[in-house]
Formats: sequence, structure tokens, C-alpha cells
Amino acid sequence: MTALYISAAHKSSGKTMLSTGLCAALKSRGYSVQPFKKGPDYIDPVWLGLASGKPCHTLDFYTSTSNFIQSQFYHYAANNDVALVEGNKGLHDGLSLDGSDSNAALARLLNLPVVLVLDSFGITRGIAPLLKGLQAFEPDLQIAGVILNKVAGSRHRSKLVGAIETYTDIPIFGVVGRDRTLALVERHLGLIPGNEVGKGAHKFIQKLQARVSDEVDLEKILACEMTKTHHFKLEFCKQLQQCGLRVAIAKDRNFGFYYPSDLERFAELGVTLVEFDTSTDAALPENIDGLFIGGGFPETGLEDISRNRSLLVDIKGNIENGLPAYAECGGLMYLSRNIQYNEVTLPMAGVIPADVVMHSKPQGRGYVKLESTQGHPWFGNQGPRSLNAHEFHYSSLVNLAPDTQFAYRVKRGHGIDGINDGIIIGNLLASYCHLRQTDTCDWVDRFVNFIIHCKNTIHDDHHKQESRQSI
Repeated sequence: MTALYISAAHKSSGKTMLSTGLCAALKSRGYSVQPFKKGPDYIDPVWLGLASGKPCHTLDFYTSTSNFIQSQFYHYAANNDVALVEGNKGLHDGLSLDGSDSNAALARLLNLPVVLVLDSFGITRGIAPLLKGLQAFEPDLQIAGVILNKVAGSRHRSKLVGAIETYTDIPIFGVVGRDRTLALVERHLGLIPGNEVGKGAHKFIQKLQARVSDEVDLEKILACEMTKTHHFKLEFCKQLQQCGLRVAIAKDRNFGFYYPSDLERFAELGVTLVEFDTSTDAALPENIDGLFIGGGFPETGLEDISRNRSLLVDIKGNIENGLPAYAECGGLMYLSRNIQYNEVTLPMAGVIPADVVMHSKPQGRGYVKLESTQGHPWFGNQGPRSLNAHEFHYSSLVNLAPDTQFAYRVKRGHGIDGINDGIIIGNLLASYCHLRQTDTCDWVDRFVNFIIHCKNTIHDDHHKQESRQSI
């Protein structure tokens, strides 16, 4: 099986553009391509998933163990022709000074050859010492080749190629010319999600596919292989009996930040996820047992969301009547009283007694460490539990009710106020932090168990009421 790790010397080198183009180009040739992304990213995986036709899975040292990462990779890569991992930031970047969670460490863990995407803007002969330094810093890492990106023209190309061929032994896999029309547009915390772009995303991917097919040697890419292969069975947590639950999930251009493996876990537990659109659906789907509103950019569709009052009223009524619900970041914003964005303030669902204000700078960004409180609806009866998660938000909550109950104490990161996160209202848990189902966090199982508990409690209450009436 062809397998490779796409990395770079630093961030914003064009990794996502070229990884997306490679997925599309290889798929167009009839290859089955399974993409992966390092780090707690939602947006890049959407592009990679659209280009490959397969859900892109996250590989992350902070929210899972190394054994889980290996199991995950080999599980999803199996029975495909190509496995492509896109790194984040630079090759040797990570949280730890020792590099134990860097891109290089992940490539070594998975036995993957590295293909470097180098931003060649403003550099010629200096490309050689840059490459030699990357090679020498951790010499046990296999750098299979380099793709030069943002090359100005034929003269620039000849200088770069000459320097690499004269001073290094690294093969050149491609030379991609500078083209501003092929830059993935950035907004807020990164790239605009593919699900938000709509039909234009597929046209853009076709342009990337054509460019990569013309300027990258796909045969050299296909020659990249793992140095070793392993077989693992992916096991998240202990199995539950098939529960037959129906959970409504917001999936549209406003809300699209979900991990594919999390959604798979719902299915494994017998949960049917019923999608609804926050802009167009007048009410929640019928006969639901729970509600899940993930992350996204509700502020960009603010007018459409706010105008759809019937859905907002229906959601508020259902939550106030005890519907088990979970909301993350954008979902939390959606359930607030209102959102202020670009000097416009519009009403939201009004479930959470607080107002949302958008800022020009991040209010919370990166990895977080949480400790559950006794009030946590899923973990509360177990005593304090430590959870690794992440947050990415430019918004903050203001005018929050002083008697608000919280599910988490924030040990690292910001959350809602630098101290707390996870607002509890009835059977609702809403937080700025994003959880991920791994071997260190079984949140999907816990949420499903909570829904079952709520459903059984309602059933028991009805049964008791009927018994009293019969007496």
C-alpha cells in the first residue's frame, strides 16, 4: 500500500492545498485514498474528505495514546490503495520540547515516509541548507522527497532545482507554480470549511486536481510505502447493547465540526443520527431521544439562523422539557440569548442565560485540560475525571447568570471564563471545549448512556403515575 506523510518546514506552506489536490488526483486515477490529519482539526479534514470521497480521520497525541493512533491508522487505512496523512505546522513542531508529539514523531510511529511541501517564496540557494538541516535534525526520519510550492517562474525553478540536486540527495517530486487563485481562503481560525463553500468546493478541488496532476510526479508519490505494516483492531470502549435511539444532529453550512469516528461510534451503539438544517427546518426531527449540536460558524449564517424562529422555539421547548442535549462551541453560541457579530445583534434559542460577543482575536485556542465536577451529567457520579480536549473560539459569553452550574473546572486553556466550562441546564451540557471519542475519553458512550437513563426515568415516572391513577 502506498502511504505517505505530507509535512513542511513551517505552517502555511500549502500542505492542505497539495494534500487535497493529491487525494483528488489519485482518486481520479481509480485509486482508493484514505486521508488522515494530525491534530484537533475540523476544517482541513473536510477538504480532504471531499477530495478523496472518504471521511478523513484525526490522529492526535494529546487526546489519545500512541497505541490508539496506530490502531486507528491501520484500521482505516486497511483495504485502500493509498493512505495519506497531512501534518500540522512544521515537521518538528509540537507541544513538547523533546519532539515526542511532533509530526516527525507521528511519521516514525506509523513508519511513514515524509514528503515535504516547501514554500519557496523568497528563497533560492537557501533551500539546500534548509533541507539538509531538516534531514540532520532527526536523521532516523525518512524524507522521501520534496514538492516545491509557490515557485515564481522558470528561472526561480531552475535555481531551486539546481541547489537541491547539487547539495542534497532528496528527490524532487514536483514543482508547483505560484497561483493566488488556488489558495484556500482563510477566515477566523483557519481555512473556510468545504461544507460552507457548497458546490464551489468541488470546482475548486477540480482545479487543485488538475494542477497537481500536471506539476507533481504521481508515480513517485505512489512509490512511497510504509517501512513496516501492522494489523490492529480498533476498539474504542466496551460495547453497549444496540439501543435503538434517535438523536437529532445539526449538520449544515453553519454546523459541520464533527469527527467521523465519533459519528461512527453512535452508529455502533445503535443510535440513528437524524440530520436537520438550522437555516431551513421549521422544527426538530420527530420522535427523537436526544440532541447534538456541534461546532461551526453560526455567526456567518446569523440572519438565516435567527430568522428561523420556529426551530429556535422548538429547540428551546424540547430542552426545557428535559430532552438530553449536548452542544459544543458553535452549538453553545446557538443556544444562547443572542449573538453580536459585526455590530449586529440577533436573537438565538435563549436556552442559555448569556449573550455571545464575537472578538477580533481568539478568546480560547488550543489544547485544554478539564476536570469534571460532581454536577457533570455523564461523569459526575465517578468523582473528578481528567479529560484532554481542545478549543478554538473567537467568541465569549457575557451577562452569564451568576448561579450557572458548570460541568468542568479548566486546568489548562480558557473555556468560558478561564476557570469553568460546560454549562449545565436541565439535561443540557453546553461547552466551548470539543471532546473526541478515543481510548482516553468515551464521551459518546457516556452521552448515549445518559440519554438511555433519561428515557428510562421518564418511562418509570409515567409508569408510577399510571399506577397511582389506577389505585
